[in-house]
Amino acid sequence: MSPLAAPAVDEDVDLARRPDPDRPWQTVVWDDPVNLMSYVTHVFREYFGLPRAEAERLMLAVHNDGHAVVSQGARERMELHAQAMHDYGLWATVRQEPA
Repeated sequence: MSPLAAPAVDEDVDLARRPDPDRPWQTVVWDDPVNLMSYVTHVFREYFGLPRAEAERLMLAVHNDGHAVVSQGARERMELHAQAMHDYGLWATVRQEPA
């Protein structure tokens, strides 16, 4: 019988740092070298139902600033949006709104 190994412990984890339940979560789409700007606009219009002008504004933010917040709300919903963006081939993450 082999002895049980102790799990590795990360001593640098700050357990006091927790998500703030009062701050909303965001879905962030990031720039990539693959997708055309017209395709990103199409995805924003099709998935989020945005008018062309708003979809183009967000697409330009992704292109020029490197990312754009495309949705904000409950964490679970933002995770669904991020997964949908992945399904369209876009790079997206979820974060809590910066303080």
